[in-house]
Amino acid sequence: MSTPPVLPSEPAHTAIDRFLRVVERTGNLLPHPATLFFLLTVLVLVLSAITAQLDIAVAHPKTGETVNPINLLTAEGLQRIMGGLVTNFTGFVPLGTVLVAMIGIGVAEHSGLIGACLRIVVLSAPRVLLTPIVVFAGVMSNMASEIGYVLLVPLAGLLFIAAGRHPILGIAAAFAGVSGGFSANLLLGTVDPLLAGLTEEAAQIIDPAYTVSPAANLFFMQASTPLIVLLGWWVTEKVVARRFPDGQYGRGDEVIEAVTPAEKRGLAYAGITALVFTALLLAATVPADGVLRLPGETDTLKALAPFLNGIVALIFLAGALVGIAYGIGAGTIRSDADVVRGMGKSMETLGTYLVLVFFAAQFVALFNWTNLGLIFAVEGAETLKALDLPKIPLLLGFILLTATVNLAMGSASAKWALMAPVFVPMFMLLGYSPEVTQAAYRVGDSVTNIISPMMSYFALVIAFLQRYEPKAGIGTVVATMIPYSITFLVGWSALFSLWILFGLPLGPGAALTYPVAG
Repeated sequence: MSTPPVLPSEPAHTAIDRFLRVVERTGNLLPHPATLFFLLTVLVLVLSAITAQLDIAVAHPKTGETVNPINLLTAEGLQRIMGGLVTNFTGFVPLGTVLVAMIGIGVAEHSGLIGACLRIVVLSAPRVLLTPIVVFAGVMSNMASEIGYVLLVPLAGLLFIAAGRHPILGIAAAFAGVSGGFSANLLLGTVDPLLAGLTEEAAQIIDPAYTVSPAANLFFMQASTPLIVLLGWWVTEKVVARRFPDGQYGRGDEVIEAVTPAEKRGLAYAGITALVFTALLLAATVPADGVLRLPGETDTLKALAPFLNGIVALIFLAGALVGIAYGIGAGTIRSDADVVRGMGKSMETLGTYLVLVFFAAQFVALFNWTNLGLIFAVEGAETLKALDLPKIPLLLGFILLTATVNLAMGSASAKWALMAPVFVPMFMLLGYSPEVTQAAYRVGDSVTNIISPMMSYFALVIAFLQRYEPKAGIGTVVATMIPYSITFLVGWSALFSLWILFGLPLGPGAALTYPVAG
């Protein structure tokens, strides 16, 4: 018979607990993000009429022309709204990139490749490196959207039991990597083209020709990965482990299935396919006459423009090809119908997202049509210029603002669709590139995920904890994860500050500054 777990007493009702209860209640009063965007769209219409009546005007920062607000509450405005309803949705930049990337990732997930990779990583971890490997696996799992939440987080609890450690400690370490380290990774995932598309839409309020690559923050993300792993390791062992000591835990029915011979064969097939794909990619980008390079271009970053522009297609191809190879080897894919089923399954999970995008696309389009985004950006930039804040404190203030907003609005894409049209143009007018603003946003958006009741998988994590502590609730999760959140905020903000201070590139071809006229 297994020994009952010795679990910590219920967290005291501290000031922090009371504050977070207020945040939870306030956040629960907010409507669904789709409804929120609908209400904001209505607000934009009303503001367009009011500002037009007030005859507000600013000078365009690039052309010097006078910009006035456009009233959409007119017959002409109504006709434009009705005529653009479909094209606003279908032309929304993030929509196509996310759909294409998710189709490829869906094959890899449906075939079992991602699950097998996570299991083999955590099962092969030596006890002394168990925690950093779990955190690292959590960070890397973000390439495949929600797989880290639904697979790695509960798996880490089982793995820690097998190692004689507290399961909640494993769940906390995995959750910290998956959610707290959401914007750190060594490779690109589905969130990168999504955020880049929203940033590009916002940047074009100022500069219609501006483009943002999905790899815009890649270098910074890669450098952030070891930082998050080390910080997560330290917090787990030095802070959280004090509340969850080692011992005998569980109910005796916790089992992590070993990788089967069929799965090993599938992994071998997938590995060979990945090597071949990588070799072909190198052949297409390294030689001067490679098919994914601009011929005759001597600047390396400019020469690789076709490669950078095709990253979404490469994510799709890599996910699909490696997933199919694994499925053939493991026996989980037996026909083309299985491949299509995997692609379709990934689309099934995007139903709510598509509804959200529809309303977000209308909000962004109407916000741009009214010129309110440009007007707010110019006025806001003038205010910030008058305050004359130094560069680093200004950007750190934006990180802190994002982290605070994240407590009440968990969706990264919904939040950025709301914030980008204001802050990206505003910071451009102050001389900061859209890529810098996006990087700062990603830091702030990640660090408070793990203490935000509004984060979509927060309730799922509570359910995982309740397997080992039936009384676990929001307070348990928040009390456990606050040390990670504070440490990640401080450490990641410090790295970002140093990155900007030394002028390091955030990603391939991603500038830190934006030229401001005059």
